[in-house]
This record gives sequence, C-alpha cells and structure tokens, in this order.
Amino acid sequence: MQGQALSDVPEDIENVRREEYRNAMAKLGAAVHIVTTSGAAGRAGFAATAVCSVSDNPPTLLVCLNKTSSAYWPVKGNGTLCVNVLSADHQDLSRLFGGKTPVEQRFAGASWTELPSGSLALDGALASFDCEITSVADGHSHDILICRVLDSQVSDGGKSLIYLNRAYHTV
Repeated sequence: MQGQALSDVPEDIENVRREEYRNAMAKLGAAVHIVTTSGAAGRAGFAATAVCSVSDNPPTLLVCLNKTSSAYWPVKGNGTLCVNVLSADHQDLSRLFGGKTPVEQRFAGASWTELPSGSLALDGALASFDCEITSVADGHSHDILICRVLDSQVSDGGKSLIYLNRAYHTV
C-alpha cells in the first residue's frame, strides 16, 4: 500500500483504518475546551480537544472546527472566537456543548462575559483566549483555524479537565 493514493484504497480497508485511527487517538489525552463565538453571524459554541498553541510571538492558537458542526457558519462568519479551558467542574457543560443541544440551552448552562471581540468567556474557566481568525486551512472533515490571541485571562486555580480513553479525567 505504500505510495498508493488514498482514492485507490478499497472502502472496506479505509473503514478499518478510520476505526484503528479513532482507537489510537483515544489514547491521546487532551485538554477540554469550549469554543464560543457571538456576533452578526450568530451565537454558537462547541466542545473541542483539537486546540493547541502555535506561537507566543505573536500569541497564536490552532483550533480545529468540524465542517458539519452547527457552530461552523457562525464561527466562520464572525471571524472571532474564544477558547475557554475547562476545569474539572465543567464536565456537564462540556457534554452540553459536545452534543446536539440547542444553542440557547448550551449557553444557559453557565455564566458568560462578553469580550471585546464579541465572543463569550466562560466565567470560572481556567483560562480564556479571545481570538481573531487570521487564516483557515482545509483539514478534510475539519477546518484548521489559525487564531491570533487578542487577549487572555487566567483564573487562580482549579484542576484541569482532560479527555482520555473516551472518558473525562482531572489533572
């Protein structure tokens, strides 16, 4: 199979690869975030583990956004977002934002502060990053958003919420 184009791989083999990939990725622990946006394109939010630092000069984050997410068009249309790093106390809120819950019910589950960009910071988050999307790359099922950090807030403490082996854990 080495060197064979993906389009030439039989579908049943590709399905096995997806399953193997998902099982392997379950072993990769990641911090849990709620990413929010609010503005002319609407209010939306989603739970995410595909978030990481790109640079501190200038401060930049990478956020992956599923193209089928209900948050997709509001995030793209607003061009801004807030990455909220969740604490161990936010498991239920993460589930709300990770499912098919209507957007009004998602935001009703917590208190929020509007940031200069218009996005919403979760009151009590371990950290919040107010961001402007500066570029977008195609990541197949997801868009890869490169986000310049406009401002950040850090709380005094708390345990981090991570997702590992298809379950929440605290660190």
